Amino acid sequence: MKAFVYSRWDGSREEFRLDAERALDALSDLLMQGLDAREALEWMRQNGFELGGLDMRVMGVDELVQELLEQAQELYDRYRMDRALDDLRQRLEGILDREQQALRSRHGYESSRMNEFLARRHADEAGIAETLERFRDHEFADEEAGAEYEELLEELDAIRELERFLGERGERFRGQEAADYDTAQDVREQIEALEEMARNLAEGNFDSLSPDALAELLGSDAARSLVMLRDLESTLRDSGYLRPGADGPQITPRAIRRIGAQALADVYGALRKDRAGEHDVDVRGAALPLPDQTRPYVFGDSLDLDVTRTVLNAVKRGGSDGFPVRLEVEDFELREMDHASHSTTVLLLDMSWSMSWAGRFAAAKRVALAMDHLVRTRFPRDRFFVVGFSTRAREIGIQELPEVTWDMGEPFTNLQEGLMVAERLIAQHPSKSPQIIVITDGQPTAYFLGKELHVEWPMGFGGVSPHAVAETMKTVRRVTQRGITINTFMLDDAPELLGFVEHMTLVNRGRAFYTDPGQLGSYVMVDYLNGRRQKRS
Repeated sequence: MKAFVYSRWDGSREEFRLDAERALDALSDLLMQGLDAREALEWMRQNGFELGGLDMRVMGVDELVQELLEQAQELYDRYRMDRALDDLRQRLEGILDREQQALRSRHGYESSRMNEFLARRHADEAGIAETLERFRDHEFADEEAGAEYEELLEELDAIRELERFLGERGERFRGQEAADYDTAQDVREQIEALEEMARNLAEGNFDSLSPDALAELLGSDAARSLVMLRDLESTLRDSGYLRPGADGPQITPRAIRRIGAQALADVYGALRKDRAGEHDVDVRGAALPLPDQTRPYVFGDSLDLDVTRTVLNAVKRGGSDGFPVRLEVEDFELREMDHASHSTTVLLLDMSWSMSWAGRFAAAKRVALAMDHLVRTRFPRDRFFVVGFSTRAREIGIQELPEVTWDMGEPFTNLQEGLMVAERLIAQHPSKSPQIIVITDGQPTAYFLGKELHVEWPMGFGGVSPHAVAETMKTVRRVTQRGITINTFMLDDAPELLGFVEHMTLVNRGRAFYTDPGQLGSYVMVDYLNGRRQKRS
């Protein structure tokens, strides 16, 4: 049997409070897998979750229930209960023997008092509790026997509960340690407390559970987990990350911003900071100062001084007697400028059923969230859109992106319509360097002829869908003529997909990459940022 060292919990320990940001990070991991907020919360409650940065795991309901039931099973395996009531039964028989002797001495063996007593004593076979109940109104002739009977009568409810318990579960006790009456009562209470707590946990009745009681049964980690499971949804709601919706809790714009920031950190955190924000374009747009970035003046630079840092340099150079401040050329500090032109980027996200395999969709969605956050925070003049495509294509708003999932039961890939939607978005938001980023794991198998949708299975194993490929390539050529670059990231190396992407890349002169889900984020981010590096004169 497990042994624990316990300390009393007063319900106010700081370490028992759930950190909302870390809880949201755990929630976002499940959103990446395609669950919505309600499903993710339920999964976290049932299965537990990690709190990043704290080296701590919150135990889920399933694990807590299992621990409780294992504790109960250890008691079943430790004790045997076949003799648990023997001492109590002998004690009761001794009381009745003395009373019978007293009645015979006082009233004789054939008296009505004796006959009534014997009728009660030798009635149909009964348990100890029922026998005690029969003599509740009996006036004992032996005062000492009567006093002992009253002591037993005070235990009547507990005796009745133990007899019921052993009648239902006695055969489950198969241990080597024989339990007496007191031990049996303690074991019954422990098992019933364990099972009641397990039942309340399984039913989600967290408010009816005592963390202190759980700590006594399973330890402080279990109590801490209970508090955090209980407070999970309310903590996220109070922190502004969740709000009520018609179909359950929904994530808020504030949560989306943090999820995007975390996604960006996950897929781009290893890249150098000094590379972020640079453009690789031939035409310069408006120049904007980059916050907190300066450099020393070099002859020939335009004199766009950072006054504060320039004066500070002069003060440092002049020392304590440097007043009034005298500026020299070597003191000049220039503000770094971003001469970038804005761009429009559309990410085409394959949402066909096959994207649910091997973590592909989670990786692709994480990239979409990361890029959206990058553009919103670092390139606010850029335009970024996400278009999902399976049998049909549609634009996906940032508010729905964290909870979007693959299209269950949609095995077809309509890249043609995805390109059409992207083309319309770029036309509505023109720029000098428009691009389409395609993340997919399959060749086209759906297409439009006019307004009529067609689907087409590949012709044989390893074959292609010739009409879908042909119609998609027509759209690729039209997009290319409009100066739109298509960069493709393949999550599968099937020959038919490689062949199609090679053909598309040859026509469009974009780039193509084959990568696994674990590397997808870095590939896309580096490609996007390298494509925007500034060319300085």
